[in-house]
Amino acid sequence: MTETSHSPSLPEVSFYVLGSHDQQQRLEFACKLIEKIYRTGFFCYVLAESAEQAGQIDKAMWTFRAGSFVPHQIYQGRLPQYPGTILIGDSDIPEAWRGVIVNLSSTFPPAEPPTERILEILDNSEQSKQAGRQRYRHYQQLGLSINTHKM
Repeated sequence: MTETSHSPSLPEVSFYVLGSHDQQQRLEFACKLIEKIYRTGFFCYVLAESAEQAGQIDKAMWTFRAGSFVPHQIYQGRLPQYPGTILIGDSDIPEAWRGVIVNLSSTFPPAEPPTERILEILDNSEQSKQAGRQRYRHYQQLGLSINTHKM
């Protein structure tokens, strides 16, 4: 019997590579992706680089599209009152929110169950692409399935 290289319990990784260096466009793309995740019946954790970036994402979620409402909050160690709320933070992902992780940080999010999907959003700056290449290699070494989408 031969062993397969991809186990169904391993998460799938998708890289979204934007054509712009503009951080505002990256935030807007992240908000649209988060909204899409929420509208398909899932909730996620948005892993930010810093508390400052988490605040920017939180603010952008209120303003990126008129009439859009996605329940979200900055995670500060307390779970939200309402299930399905999108959490935004720069560390300590609660286990129940690890199913789908939107990674806007330069760190490696957890890649073991219960994580099912990791969504990486890179801008076109050299710093972002370099950090993305490191994470791509890391995911490859873990044997994860990786998709890349050039936007």
